Formats: sequence, C-alpha cells, structure tokens
Amino acid sequence: MNKTLILVVEDDRPIRNLIITTLKTHDYKYLAAENGGSAIMEASSHNPDIVLLDLGLPDMEGIDVIKKIRTWSNMPIIVISARSEDTDKIEALDAGADDYITKPFSVEELLARIRVTQRRLAIIQAGEQVESSVFENGELKIDYTAGCTYLKGQELHLTPIEYKLLCILSRNVGKVLTHTYITQQIWGRCSENDIASLRVFMATLRKKLEPQKNGIQYIQTHIGIGYRMLRIEKDDFRHM
Repeated sequence: MNKTLILVVEDDRPIRNLIITTLKTHDYKYLAAENGGSAIMEASSHNPDIVLLDLGLPDMEGIDVIKKIRTWSNMPIIVISARSEDTDKIEALDAGADDYITKPFSVEELLARIRVTQRRLAIIQAGEQVESSVFENGELKIDYTAGCTYLKGQELHLTPIEYKLLCILSRNVGKVLTHTYITQQIWGRCSENDIASLRVFMATLRKKLEPQKNGIQYIQTHIGIGYRMLRIEKDDFRHM
C-alpha cells in the first residue's frame, strides 16, 4: 500500500469517484471531502501528504481553502478545476497552490502530477532543499555556498540575475512559480516591465542550461503563468 495520503476535495460526485477509483487502483490512501469546510477539517485533522482541490465548491471558494491551509501548513495542493483562464491559475498559484490541472483531465496526467509532487515532497522531507549546500538535478549541480553552477562538470558562467533565478527555481523544483512570485523575489515588485525582463533573463538562462535543442529540458514554461524546474531522472538520459 502506498503510504502517501491524498485528500480529494470535489463536490461533483462522478469526478470525485473517478479520482478516488484512480487512487485506489494505484494503491494510494485517500480521504474525501465534498465542500470547503469539510476539506479544512480533514486537512487539519489528518495532515494529508497531498490535497487535490476543486475551486468551485458549494460553501466557499477553493482559493479560500488554500489560504486557510497555508496559515498552518505547506502540504502540497494540486488544483483540479474547470476554470481554464490564466487569471484563475495565477490566483490559485499565488494563493499557495503547487500545481494546476484543468478539467477535463486524463488519469495519466493526474498520476504524473501526483508523482512529481511526491518527488518534491520527498526532497522537502529529507531536508535536501533547505539544509543541503549542494543541489543536484540530472547533470546540473549548484553549490549554494560557493555560488557556483556546473553542467556536465563544467562551470557555467551566469550573471547575478541568472544565478538568482536558478536558485529560486531549484529551491522549488517541481513547483510552478508565477511571474509575480519570481519578480517579487528578484526585484521586490511586479510590473509589466519586470515580467518582460524576466522573460529575457529566463531565455538566456535556458540557453546556458539547455544548449542542445533536443537535449534535457530543465525549465518548463507555463505560458502566461510562470515557470517550473523539472526534476530530471536518470532514465531521462537513456533516451537522449
């Protein structure tokens, strides 16, 4: 039995049953809630490893559930919603959600997002992201103490902004970070000009991290929303 406990918050019974059946089939433990109030109670009582959260709940907005949970916990929250506008995604991610899946979704996509979140959760629980002075992902290595970055054993020459960007992404590997979050971390503000500058810096950083067009992708762009650093597995290199 998979030890990961997942809280499913969904008022639509067919969708809730689909998600629960998927989790049961893949040996996940689960809890279920049909509204925001029950979700908050289950989250506080059972401290699940991951929350799958619909935004359109009958008693309160899913955004408010996220904000409430974030007052006491950093448990990963994956939003599953029919709201597909970028503004809805950005609002949820800025409120503290870790990922966003748009309905209708495939079972394979849901399981893939859960696996990504599990890997990120394992890193956090092991204390690697916060405690370790060295970050490694695929052929990328960051020595936070020395302020140096290496790719395939060769030092990368990054500008101060590029290095700061890379550190922000690596410390949140697997999590979608919005333009607002990143620009606030770098410049302490978020304007249209800041977002435009971010795109330029991100483009130059990606050229250094991903020099080959068909090579390993370290940074994933979520158009209109932000960026995510992908966790690279050893198997990824076997297909290169």
